[in-house]
Amino acid sequence: MFDIGWSELLVIGVVLIVVVGPKDLPRMLRTFGRTTTQLRRMAGDFRKQFDEALREAEMEDVRSTVNDLRSMNPASDIRKAMNPMRAVGDEIRSSLMAATRAPEPTVPSATAPAAPADPSIAATAESQPLANTSAAPPPPPVATPVHEATPVEPASAPAPVLNGSGLNGAHREGEAK
Repeated sequence: MFDIGWSELLVIGVVLIVVVGPKDLPRMLRTFGRTTTQLRRMAGDFRKQFDEALREAEMEDVRSTVNDLRSMNPASDIRKAMNPMRAVGDEIRSSLMAATRAPEPTVPSATAPAAPADPSIAATAESQPLANTSAAPPPPPVATPVHEATPVEPASAPAPVLNGSGLNGAHREGEAK
């Protein structure tokens, strides 16, 4: 720590003998030794307390980490992470159900009967009984193109072929071919 050699210690010792005197020098050295011992002891105590506080702080960190690990439940953490996805899935499911559900028919109120614009529609509606009102409305009728059929002429008999005999190719009895 200090770069003091033997020669420098000898010089310090001679100065002490001259300044303090040979009679008080042993008592002074004893006091100096005790003070040095007390300083070392206080430094050791301080170091021990500091190390102990450091260990306690580290132990508290370790304890809190261990307690966190003990209280950690992976299943609940996964559920918490999946919860936003579940909410989005529920939203999609409800919107699909609403889209596929048939719109509820509107029932006119009894206080204000609605008059149809066309009386022929009213007559048609009264003559046809209502089917299942909770079912989806029937699909609109699909118009199929109607082709005008051209009348088909009956097939005519083939024209008679006259061969030399004039019998349409039939042989006479007794004639040879």
